[in-house]
Amino acid sequence: MKFDYDVIIIGSGPAGFSCAMQSTKFGKKVLIVEASKQNLGGSWISKGTVPSKALRAASKLIQSFESQFGDEKGRKPFERFRMEDIMKYKSPILDSKNKKYVDDIIKNEVQTVRGWGRIAGEHDVEVVDFQNKKKTYTAEFILVSTGSSPAEPVNFKVDHKDILDYTSVLELTHIPRRLVIVGGGIISLEFATTFAALGTRVTILNSEPEMLNFLDLEVKDQLVEILKKKNIQIVNEATIERISYNALRTCNEVLYKTKTDNRLQVVETEYTLYVGSKLPDTDKIGLDELGIEKTDVGHIVVDKSYRTSVPSIYAAGDVIGQPSLASASFLQGRLASAHMFGNRDDAMQGNRDLPFGIYSIPEVAGIGLTETQAIDLGIDVTVGRAYYESLTRAFLNHESDGILKLVFRSDNLKLLGVHIVGEHAADMIHIGQAVMAFDGDIKYFIERVLNYPTYAEAYKIAAFNGLNRVHKSGVKYRNILERSEGK
Repeated sequence: MKFDYDVIIIGSGPAGFSCAMQSTKFGKKVLIVEASKQNLGGSWISKGTVPSKALRAASKLIQSFESQFGDEKGRKPFERFRMEDIMKYKSPILDSKNKKYVDDIIKNEVQTVRGWGRIAGEHDVEVVDFQNKKKTYTAEFILVSTGSSPAEPVNFKVDHKDILDYTSVLELTHIPRRLVIVGGGIISLEFATTFAALGTRVTILNSEPEMLNFLDLEVKDQLVEILKKKNIQIVNEATIERISYNALRTCNEVLYKTKTDNRLQVVETEYTLYVGSKLPDTDKIGLDELGIEKTDVGHIVVDKSYRTSVPSIYAAGDVIGQPSLASASFLQGRLASAHMFGNRDDAMQGNRDLPFGIYSIPEVAGIGLTETQAIDLGIDVTVGRAYYESLTRAFLNHESDGILKLVFRSDNLKLLGVHIVGEHAADMIHIGQAVMAFDGDIKYFIERVLNYPTYAEAYKIAAFNGLNRVHKSGVKYRNILERSEGK
């Protein structure tokens, strides 16, 4: 059967973009269907990852300057800088990324169509454009990468004036002195530390028993201590009762209760930022009609190659659930294409040891097993630690909060996990990732020369720290090295 295209991609975010680029490398004909009138790239470029990281970068520059040279006559950043000027920092970045996206699409001869895409058959996509005209396209394969949207909050509404979401917060005209963030996920942490770096007093109201429970416990403890230093207050198991304006005190009030204390409590704020859970954009795109399997909350169920219950239809990105990171979505889209047209064995192996990076200030990153996970699996592990306060580079930069933690097997020193909170964590994690990808052990860090002074030096310190722990547990240091060489 002859098709119009080899693959049709619904949604132009990270997963859709990488699938398109990889498919063109296989010489395939590609069509991207995008529902936005203005931009390609989904929330990745226009609303989410890129603009929020641009704000974070500006805030980090201000914080770094202050940590080096101190406050200017005791004034906080919100007294010295205008939000309008800070947000100008993102404009050229967004313009550049949008231009690069379009250039890549044109250069690789990827076709695009604007409108609402709906799967009308195993090989058919129906598109309704903005003039309400309908047209059907066919392809051998279809990729669903429609992303996700914030779930509606309970007991209040986002009005984009006093109660903001992750898009309207980027349109603020001044730096708030006080900010309440409703939600306890990664985005909450990133915005909390970004605004705290500008002098904003931040309160996080988290509905769950704890924040970021996937983190290594020791790294999480370090992070909590860092947040306390930044005067970021975290309230767990909080339920919002209402948000209202107090004319007498000329401020907004967030009234809430906690599970441990059922009395009504109040926190005053200039703005409330809602960053609750996200729901996959999988409604009304034809999945149910074809019987494509979904979870209770609407995530598309896929196998290890990102294929749905219909063999010609794949899904990647936020629509399939965790980890819901742009970095993972890029990989998933590429691997889906590899399974469609290329090396299927490569596609099956690509998800091995996925790292995560949280762009808070400082950053948090991890890969592999945590210490608790390894113990639960019955693996005899040892950990090695390096505190940032021991790193000359961190001392020089006045950024000595943080820890790098290695998790490795006690018998052969094989590296099983790396967990970091501290400056450049999201970059540093890839050193551990490379060693793990080749089944390496912690001797790599001991035997190689690492530039000094660098943050990467933490790997060597942590490796020696871990070896000392094994030695003190009764295994001779020399025997450890000899045995690991002959493994």
